[in-house]
Amino acid sequence: MKKNRIFHSLPFYCCSIFLIFILLIGFIAGAEDPYKILGINKHATLQDIRKAYKALAKEWHPDKKKDDPEAESKFVEIKQAYELLADTDRRKAYDLYGVTNEDESLYRKKADYSSYGRFSDPFEEFFGSHRFNFHDQDINLLHKLSITTKYYDTNILQKSHVTPQVLMFYNNLCFACTKAANPFKKMIDTLEPFGVTFATINAGYENQLVRRVGVHSLPCIVLVLDGHNYVYKDSVFAVQKLVDFIRQKLPYKMLPPIKDSNLDSFLNGWSDNRVRALVMEPRTQPRLRYLITAFHFRERVAFGFVQLNSKDTKSIQEKYKIHPSLDTLLIFNEDPSRPVASISMSDIPTQTLNNVISVNQYLALPRLSSQNMLEGVCPAEWNRPRKRLCVILVTENTDNHNNARQALRKIALESTYSPERVRFAYIYQEKQIEFISSLTEKNKISETLLRIVIIWRRDTKHIKYEWIHEIELQIDRNENETSDINYNNTKSKLDSTIQRLLRSSEALAYETEVKDLLDEHAKSLFIRVLNKIFITIEYVIDNLGQEHILPALSVLGTILFVLGAGYLMSYLVRIEEESIQKQGKSQPQPTDLFAGKTNPYVPELRLHELRAEKYNGLVRLLKPGCRTIVLLTDLQSRPKLIAPFHKAVWPYRKNKTLMFSHMLIEKGLSWYAELLRLSLSESRDMNINPRNCIGTVIALNGHRKYFCMYHAKHPESHRGAKRMIKMTRHLSSIPSDPEAGAFLGMDSDESETDTSEPKILLEENLLDGLSNWLDRLFEGTTHRYYINYWPDFTSK
Repeated sequence: MKKNRIFHSLPFYCCSIFLIFILLIGFIAGAEDPYKILGINKHATLQDIRKAYKALAKEWHPDKKKDDPEAESKFVEIKQAYELLADTDRRKAYDLYGVTNEDESLYRKKADYSSYGRFSDPFEEFFGSHRFNFHDQDINLLHKLSITTKYYDTNILQKSHVTPQVLMFYNNLCFACTKAANPFKKMIDTLEPFGVTFATINAGYENQLVRRVGVHSLPCIVLVLDGHNYVYKDSVFAVQKLVDFIRQKLPYKMLPPIKDSNLDSFLNGWSDNRVRALVMEPRTQPRLRYLITAFHFRERVAFGFVQLNSKDTKSIQEKYKIHPSLDTLLIFNEDPSRPVASISMSDIPTQTLNNVISVNQYLALPRLSSQNMLEGVCPAEWNRPRKRLCVILVTENTDNHNNARQALRKIALESTYSPERVRFAYIYQEKQIEFISSLTEKNKISETLLRIVIIWRRDTKHIKYEWIHEIELQIDRNENETSDINYNNTKSKLDSTIQRLLRSSEALAYETEVKDLLDEHAKSLFIRVLNKIFITIEYVIDNLGQEHILPALSVLGTILFVLGAGYLMSYLVRIEEESIQKQGKSQPQPTDLFAGKTNPYVPELRLHELRAEKYNGLVRLLKPGCRTIVLLTDLQSRPKLIAPFHKAVWPYRKNKTLMFSHMLIEKGLSWYAELLRLSLSESRDMNINPRNCIGTVIALNGHRKYFCMYHAKHPESHRGAKRMIKMTRHLSSIPSDPEAGAFLGMDSDESETDTSEPKILLEENLLDGLSNWLDRLFEGTTHRYYINYWPDFTSK
């Protein structure tokens, strides 16, 4: 019984000993309380920890406290305390066990992905996590850094505009991915201190993102830079190859070379509203850390690279007393003769670079040229005791206002106020019209040019402001004494106003709501389109392999062949048409056919002769919508009437619904008489004079069983359809006049007949009105004569 009790209590004893051991390690390793070092309580948030660290790091930085021997050790303590409390797992271990050492294997638990099906490993289920050496702990790194598509859209793309983002696509069942985990870890250890961010994506669960990015195989490394994806296609995962890849994809001339010849032009180019920074190294090209830093601050700082071991930079080294074997960073504002900050070390840490540049990333008198600039120079602060004031001079983009800007810049440089509380800036009135007008609505200021306004941004939209009156910043260069008096009065008035407004009990006079500032540095539409084209070309070049080039060339060749063949065919057709036209000019006219001359010309438009054997094809068997136009002639008038008829119907030769023919009245007189009788619904026979029918044109619709008629004496030719209907009724009411002349209007003795109408027509003029009648025929305005059936055509 006693043995069993001892056996059951053994795990409790072991756990107690282990806990005591952990506490002893924590006591030995953690002599200092990180909360006390940072001056915060144990319930502080991560934001409070970062804020306390930044304040203490600025205060105890070795460059600022060079006389204090304990500054460096104090700075190290602050940094270690921040690293401990900023890490959630290490902070939890310290709160529970007091562990402060950095050996994570003593206290950090192994990441548990058992509750997530996406991270489950089938090999661990069957063989255990330590069965194979290549599977030991490597795949866990990829699981730990894994992100989703949503995180990629909301964080990675946004952060890629300031920091390079490296993504590795992997899969649980990919042996090559497990093999690439160790090289990927080396990349993280080497490049993460320089500012490169790493993450992994499980391709098995993010198929849509895999297609968007253009992943070709697994494992695959993708660089996300400035919102664009660049696929790393080298099969070897090496740190140096990735460094070269990142260098290649960074914007062109991020650090342009600076020599003695172009130093002044570079340092005096601060009119673009950016400070100048010189990176000096004893190398032919800058390190990756400086390139990434320049990419991060490119909107605020313009960087230049100085090669120290070059003969072209001797004057620069002598002017600023640069050590030839150390890396040096110099930051300049509007004064190119003296840098506002400098660092010289063998290897400048990235964090030190970021801290120094962040403090000096604005000019002494910056211009409020965008909303981001306003957020940086005049950040919002809702708390009245800690309110931040921004002193703004309203000017225009002209050299006449340089004096006013220089005066306010001098006041800003001589100011004793902390930049955290008071900042000085100027603004272009013609560029930021809406912003200036919103500051003049309530106090009704008519003239704002060369006036100073002090604002306090309570939030991103609401501003409290107050205009300063009786201040003159126009300094006359010719009268130095008067200029000094005006400057001193301006400075004194401005100081008294700022001191008054900084009091927590003092409020600014007016409040308004403003819109975002116009971005004066925004690229034009042409530049944006041009950049898009360059990026597209670069993307195509990077992602176009041999397996894509050959099909693309094949498609391109096919298109070129089709276009070339089409052009050749059209060229041959054009040549043939020209040759036909030349032959047509050399051939005799169509009238020569009936004049009995040799070499008859066969026109393009065919005229069929209406005879008994062709009657069914030309009339009875016509398809719906088709018509046959027939000219009535005799042997004597045929040579004279065919030519004008051919000319009148020539424009309609390409109409496939029309057929053209001519008929000898001697052969078809009986058919024509029967046709007229059926149209008049008369049972009596009709006696027709064939000579009166010469020049008549009939349009026959075989399917609908109707016809339209043209004749030079026909009333419809010049009086319209109503006259024709009236004459038809008149003809049917006179049984004693069977002559066709009455039907054709030739023998009409009505008083309505136009006296100017000629009573006799020559054969050459019978078809003068045919063209107009054809127009009305195709418009549908001619009179239609319907019949019950088509009479038989019998030749005499």
